[in-house]
Amino acid sequence: MKDIQELKDLNARQIWHPMGHPGDLQANAPTIIDCAEGVRITDIDGHETIDAVGGLWCANLGYSNDVVKQAISDQLSKLPYYSAFAGTSNAPAIEAAETVVNFFKPDGMARAFFTSGGSDSVETALRLSRQYHRLRGQPQRIKFLSLKKGYHGTHFGGASVNGNARFRTAYEPLLPGCYHLPSPYSYRNPFNESDPAKLAQLVAQAMEDEILFQDPSTIAAFILEPIQGAGGVIVYHESFMKLARDICDKYGILMISDEVITGFGRTGDWSGARHWGVQPDMMTTAKGITSAYFPVGATLLNAKVAETFESDQSGEGGIFHGYTYSAHPVGMAAVNACLSETVRLNLKSNAAARGTQLHNGLKTLQEEFDIIGDVRGGHGLMAAVELVSDRDAKTPMDMPSLKRAHKACYQSGTMVRMGGNNLLMSPPLTLTEADVSKILDDLRVGLKAI
Repeated sequence: MKDIQELKDLNARQIWHPMGHPGDLQANAPTIIDCAEGVRITDIDGHETIDAVGGLWCANLGYSNDVVKQAISDQLSKLPYYSAFAGTSNAPAIEAAETVVNFFKPDGMARAFFTSGGSDSVETALRLSRQYHRLRGQPQRIKFLSLKKGYHGTHFGGASVNGNARFRTAYEPLLPGCYHLPSPYSYRNPFNESDPAKLAQLVAQAMEDEILFQDPSTIAAFILEPIQGAGGVIVYHESFMKLARDICDKYGILMISDEVITGFGRTGDWSGARHWGVQPDMMTTAKGITSAYFPVGATLLNAKVAETFESDQSGEGGIFHGYTYSAHPVGMAAVNACLSETVRLNLKSNAAARGTQLHNGLKTLQEEFDIIGDVRGGHGLMAAVELVSDRDAKTPMDMPSLKRAHKACYQSGTMVRMGGNNLLMSPPLTLTEADVSKILDDLRVGLKAI
């Protein structure tokens, strides 16, 4: 390996990074993460911090689970790869499908289609939802509904249902037939409604109005995150997802619960949909399915959807979609080991307890700093502080100030993530009480730097 100075000199010179301007990254080189252990990461200069980003909402088990690492190593030695396209399979994939379906059986899931990540899982769900209606004699159902502020990956399908302009504008025109509803975001919304319960009703009304305007017989699916992640950890009122479920049922529209972030214990429950007491028609997963030890995703389908495909006699039920690395045997071994460890360690319970501690601590910081306009979270280990320069006017904090806070927090010992005018946190679900206290102390240092 090159020495430290050589790596610094080459940093961002030849690699383009996701979610950043290549010119800016060349001028302001990114932090080089060198190693990780437990919930802590260490950069190339030896500076250690708590990883309150969780890699990217995904390092649920932390960075040192020997069971998962051993499972990957063993599978590499036995069968490092073979295609799972029609005609061949592998033992870890068969076992992983059973494991994942059983894990989400309380959510009504019955079948699993493996992908390489979250964007792939969303793309798969959107495609299969159209095909489902086609098989049922309704090929005109091609439209999608989603929420503003929502994030559903970066493929053309996912970008089209994304509810944030920065993932869309540079790549337009996108997929036609995608329509966005207001987010149930009580701090900022077009209804000027701060009551979450009333806001849920208003967005549900807007949803039904849009369905009727578009013609219910043309809409394939409604996709949403049970808690919006990249949009700023936007937590809905407990009634919202149930209201949306009822509307979908009323008009024959499939509900897709995007669980890429919220699945596998992140919300304090094993799924975000379960957290709100809803059974969707499809679920999209990734991240926590292997705790980032291997790139894997899965699209899950309930029995109603599965039966439509499996009982087809026309030949139109063939799924001519998938990826070279779908059901990759090494990835499948990681899935089996990761979910076993996730259940054994009861990560959802720790996420619930530590999430409450983190949320309460952030509310205390809000009392101390008037630059904190809003604190969101309290449902597992997903949290955001929205920074403002004027609390009464809700004026978003400027980016240079946000960067100062981020840098000071990192230097003090905690890595958080910037998203808009928010500082976002999604640490490993193995976090301890002492770790949360450290995060809060370091955030205080960061906020004082503004």
